[in-house]
Amino acid sequence: MSDVAVLFDLDGTLTDSRAGITACLRHALTRLGRPCPDDDALAAYIGPPLRGTFATLLGTRDPALVESALAHYRARYDEVGLFENRVYDGVPEMLATTAQLAGALLVATAKPRHAAARIVAHFGLARHFVSIHGAELDGRFDAKADLLAHLLATGVIRAESAVMVGDRAGDITAARTHGIRSIGVLWGYGGTDELAGAGADLLCERPQALGACLARLRS
Repeated sequence: MSDVAVLFDLDGTLTDSRAGITACLRHALTRLGRPCPDDDALAAYIGPPLRGTFATLLGTRDPALVESALAHYRARYDEVGLFENRVYDGVPEMLATTAQLAGALLVATAKPRHAAARIVAHFGLARHFVSIHGAELDGRFDAKADLLAHLLATGVIRAESAVMVGDRAGDITAARTHGIRSIGVLWGYGGTDELAGAGADLLCERPQALGACLARLRS
């Protein structure tokens, strides 16, 4: 497995970011004078790109309104929200083990790249990763499939020797779009039906089992 690049999603895969994300969604909707669902309903939006989330929550196709909501969200998120977060139990050990098995570990998230880098550094995980990749503030690479396409086009990864690890259907479908194998993790915000339905090659029940899952993909 020494030639394999393992790409990790961030929210719901490495960290439990529910508290910060739901609080920032609520903040943005409140600033715009809009009603807000409860936290359980908001948690369903963790993972997919925020522009689509706000379009749905606001019931709008007006890009100016979506960008306004996004600005309110980021104002709180960049200050406090990104640290209202915790690393899942077992993740540091999972990364240490995976780093010994794989050629390289990378972060590939729909979260803005600068925020992802701050989170990974804050929680002491940066040493495990050769690079961190995410969306740009102008909307480029909001879609996980676009981000993976960019990594392939720039030679950062090769489809035949990469594995995407994530907790939502978007992680799995993006990988399948580019012929990349995928592992759906069950400790995040997706579930068995969502991940299996999206076509994950394997499902992983806990961080301690990821090494065995990667070995199964190589067998």
